[in-house]
Amino acid sequence: MSERDSILIVKTGALGDVLRTTSILPGLFKRYPGATVTWVVAEGARSLLDGQPDVEACVLDLDRPEELIGALAGRRFSLVVSLEEERACCEVAGAVDAERLVGACLDEGGDPVYTEDSAAWFDMSLISRFGRERADELKASNERTHPELLASALGVEEGRPSLILSEGEEEQAAERWEREGLASAELVVGLNTGAGARWPSKQLDIERTIETALSIREGAPSEPAFFVLGGPEEEERNQELLGGLRSSGLQAATSGSTNTLREFAGLVSRCDLVITSDSFCLHAAIARRVPVVAFFAPTSAAEIELYGLGEEVRSTAPDYCSYKPDTDNATITPRRLAEAALRVLELGSEEASR
Repeated sequence: MSERDSILIVKTGALGDVLRTTSILPGLFKRYPGATVTWVVAEGARSLLDGQPDVEACVLDLDRPEELIGALAGRRFSLVVSLEEERACCEVAGAVDAERLVGACLDEGGDPVYTEDSAAWFDMSLISRFGRERADELKASNERTHPELLASALGVEEGRPSLILSEGEEEQAAERWEREGLASAELVVGLNTGAGARWPSKQLDIERTIETALSIREGAPSEPAFFVLGGPEEEERNQELLGGLRSSGLQAATSGSTNTLREFAGLVSRCDLVITSDSFCLHAAIARRVPVVAFFAPTSAAEIELYGLGEEVRSTAPDYCSYKPDTDNATITPRRLAEAALRVLELGSEEASR
């Protein structure tokens, strides 16, 4: 090992995946004291790494991996952590000079493969050595969390993900809170119940979302305000949800759909509780240590580590964790969500009073 180890992480997307993968940083820095990290990331996720000490973000163009390979030529890494399945990412990971590689790379025939120490994760992936059908079965039966699986593969201690906001970004979120009339609310519940177009069965429909909010108001210790969260794909839906909440007599505001990732995370940070689908919002809440109730139908709840921040509500339908866009999520009911939310709020109140 060199006096100052250099580590390369290849994790380009999706947004939530990049954010949750920051959980490996504390363990890596403990195992490699004084190390620096170069993180290969997609342009859209680059800002999520801002403020991370000793982490340099390096953008990969998937159509031109040779440019990044050339930029990294001449550097030697103590460790390469390759966590993407795309050919371009595997090509970058295998092309650099490294003492050890953990994760995915290309074999001599140019096909994606992965190291044995990362098998517990990649056996459940699109490049699984067992094929897609068995990979999906392994994913559905898995009960190990994402940070546990990665820490085990790397031989480091489990850590927590983090998203570090600047003082200015915190102040900007506070100013927005004031403008939306939420600063005087004793309790603000974020509602991130959309999920974009790719996974329609991840989301909770508007009617159930409003019913959940009404049930929370009935049992909450103080009058709640609701903050509708989402991105550009949820703009029309969330405006309809906002109107429905207000017409039901609830105080409600919206984050809008044009926030940057960091602005969005700042707003999530100010909520007393977030009810969310398995989406970027969930990972932002965890990284910012916000109490959370997360619901799951097509994706795996077992992979998500909540770090004691809240509760998960899983579909009880037979096709739970099937990774199908039309998974049945009817068993994720307003009653189940509201009861979980009230338990999380009660626990938070008890801890605050100690």
